[in-house]
Amino acid sequence: MFSFTLPHLLQLTESAANQIRKALARRGGGIGLRLGIKKVGCSGWAYVFDYADEVRADDATFEAHDARLVIDAESLPVLDGAVLDFRKEGLKEAFKVENPNVDSTCGCGESFSVKEKA
Repeated sequence: MFSFTLPHLLQLTESAANQIRKALARRGGGIGLRLGIKKVGCSGWAYVFDYADEVRADDATFEAHDARLVIDAESLPVLDGAVLDFRKEGLKEAFKVENPNVDSTCGCGESFSVKEKA
């Protein structure tokens, strides 16, 4: 496990941190939010969110605004430079990842492809 104080690889907005703390309080525990990627959809990748109850050996942790973000080592290169925000738009509330490594997204907006490394 390795730990960073944001912003090292990622930025966590105050709104996202507030939502993480609220969700953990409603749940009754946990150490933070787990953010990762998985192969899916028409573009190749999608973000996955879950509660983090532990830090695994290959995880990196990021802390800002009194909240913790846990990311597995395989997801780190794709998330490098990203900003995690929490937005309310009308009746919709969701975490939003602004990721400079994304090349394109599918029509539904659920999956994305990443830029090729030079």
